[in-house]
Amino acid sequence: MSYLLDMIVSHHDLPVVLLALLLCIVSALSTFAQLQRSFECVVERRLLWLSSAAVTAGGGVWSTHFIAMIAYRSPFALQFDQLLTAVSATIAIGAFGIAFALLRQARGLPLVMLCGAVATLGILGMHLTGMAAIANAMGHRVDHGMIAGAVLVGWVLLSAAFALFLRLEGRQRMILPAAGMVLATVTIHFVAMASATMGQHGGAVAQAGGRSQWLVLWIVAAALLLVALSAVASVLDRFLTDLRGLADATSEGLLITSDDRILDANEQACALLGVDRAALVGTSTAAWFETVARDALRPHRGDATRARIRGSEIEDQLVELTARAIEYRGRAATVIAMRDLTETARAQRAIEHLASHDPLTGLVNRAAFDTALHEAVRADTPFALIAVDLDRFKAVNDLFGHGAGDAILIRVSRILDDCIRPQDLVARIGGDEFVVLQRDIASLDDARRLAGRILSGFAAEMDSTRDPMAVGCSLGVVTFPRDGTDPETLRHNADVALYRAKQDGRGTASFFDDRMDRQARDRRSLEHDLRHAVCRDELQLVYQPLVSTAAGEVVGYEALLRWDHPERGQVPPAIFIPVAEEAGTIMAIGEWALRRACRDASEWAEPLTLAVNVSPVQLRVSTLPMVVRSALADSGLAPGRLELEITETALLRDRDVSLAILREIRALGVRIAMDDFGTGYSSLSNLRHFPFDKIKIDKSFVSAMHEDEAARSIVRAIAGLGKGLNVPVVAEGVENEVQRSMVQAEGCALAQGYLFGRPEAIPARRIQTVVRMRRA
Repeated sequence: MSYLLDMIVSHHDLPVVLLALLLCIVSALSTFAQLQRSFECVVERRLLWLSSAAVTAGGGVWSTHFIAMIAYRSPFALQFDQLLTAVSATIAIGAFGIAFALLRQARGLPLVMLCGAVATLGILGMHLTGMAAIANAMGHRVDHGMIAGAVLVGWVLLSAAFALFLRLEGRQRMILPAAGMVLATVTIHFVAMASATMGQHGGAVAQAGGRSQWLVLWIVAAALLLVALSAVASVLDRFLTDLRGLADATSEGLLITSDDRILDANEQACALLGVDRAALVGTSTAAWFETVARDALRPHRGDATRARIRGSEIEDQLVELTARAIEYRGRAATVIAMRDLTETARAQRAIEHLASHDPLTGLVNRAAFDTALHEAVRADTPFALIAVDLDRFKAVNDLFGHGAGDAILIRVSRILDDCIRPQDLVARIGGDEFVVLQRDIASLDDARRLAGRILSGFAAEMDSTRDPMAVGCSLGVVTFPRDGTDPETLRHNADVALYRAKQDGRGTASFFDDRMDRQARDRRSLEHDLRHAVCRDELQLVYQPLVSTAAGEVVGYEALLRWDHPERGQVPPAIFIPVAEEAGTIMAIGEWALRRACRDASEWAEPLTLAVNVSPVQLRVSTLPMVVRSALADSGLAPGRLELEITETALLRDRDVSLAILREIRALGVRIAMDDFGTGYSSLSNLRHFPFDKIKIDKSFVSAMHEDEAARSIVRAIAGLGKGLNVPVVAEGVENEVQRSMVQAEGCALAQGYLFGRPEAIPARRIQTVVRMRRA
């Protein structure tokens, strides 16, 4: 080692050696910077950067060698063979190129060592060839042992440099491998120089003088220029590539324009316009867009504009354009950002459609229809408004399920849509509620014809004899301005007409008139007053006796509800009971009546039976048994004295639920009677499913017995049925002695009617007197 340092210090020009060392360091750093770039860049530029790194590495090692050779203090003139000199540079560049190509495939230490060996042999080959290039001027002998040791050290250093390059990150990835490459280069060169013994080959003696100095300067300048160019190329490539990558990475399309001509575009812009970059550059900007003004692409506007792409295969493709002023390639230009709004516009249209349309049927919804109705009123042209309500829909929905109900609603929407004109409008505003807006009518006959088409369409498409899921419809029709001049009045009057259509038997069309309005207002007033009737103590109970036809004895009473209105006077139950059932107040009224009747009966001197009517609405509520139990407990009335009367229509809807409630009530000891037998549905089936304690024949049959043999036969049949079932039969509406004799003769054990007493409020103290009077 001391011999090597002595040889360097005593036989070399140190400033020139330091210059060679500096050049070697710079080239090594540049080599690994370019090599790192080759590992990072895309496939298309990878070979370019590998070649550049090989040229920089080989050129740097070659420059270091020849500058160090020139720095050698020799008494002889150094002359270089140009061909061998060029060959030596080629050897170094080629070896490093092979080593770098193998390094990209290296996955373990053996291949890394192979890369180090190839690079080491390249440096050695370059050195030996370079020494041979001056053989015409000098003769030399080589110590092969020293060279072998230097090669081994260089191999280890280069292999370590390549291994560190593959493992490290950041700045260390360039600095440490570059240090290993410099040490390997310097070691091989100076050990090889120290191992050589040089002498004069020819006999000509010449001094290197200024010619060698100029050669050094040229080599250094060329090498530094090469390294500088490589470094600048690396920086520029990274900068430009990053800018291009940044432009292509954005989700927006970018067009660079000047004087309405496209100068450049990124990949997203090319993709949106459906062409490549070459087809865009040089063309007019406005040539690619429809419905966009030239000023919209000016940067001074600053706001965004929407446009359609000309010739796009996507029918509803829409882009948003935003222009900004920039400096591009040293001149004023405009960058136009394009954002694809196609999916956004589609989603917006879908949201708007959902906001204004029914998702099941596709018809407009209530909000959109209200808007259309207000616009029709503001237009001040005659139109018709038809409210449509489906008949039997709830029964079909409950029986066949919600899926079948949805299918029915879709069929109904198709029927209504087929009946209207293009300018008319159909909307679904509720579960089974539809409404039709018939615009620009000439007279009421236009509305009548449309209503007829709707009813005919339902009759043709919804045949209940063939289709168990078929439904009907009822229509309420109003016209503007005859039946109202504002949307609220028109909607209200259409509902009034629809209610009348349902009352008239369903499946019909009812046209609004003033009489309907008066009746509707009267009904609403009655409903309002009925809600406060209980708390205002306007309701009362009267009792009608139930007697034995054979003995004429009073066996019980039926509690009947009466309403003494402060302004209307006595309101018949046939009027206010249906109103209470539809308004929902029947629950409170029925509970009040049951509790009051139980309390009154508990104070009677005789243990007579008490009959209380139960509404079908009450029978569908599962809390009815608890109400009955509470009323009996509060009053102290024996359960066996209480009898609840229900009609057959109460079992028409949800019969299983109603029968379960009746069984629970009967388990309390309360008796159940069927009222108005023969006027409802499935009478015999009801008797089979539930053992009633009493059957009451409707008064319509009793009143017609003396003149209608069919009515008398019905009474006879019901009485016989009761005898066969061992169930007492009550004849209602007995008003004279002839009727009493006839029902007695037909087998009715009990009777009730004006013959035995009109309904009246009977105080407890009068019960015993009344009983005696009835017996007498």
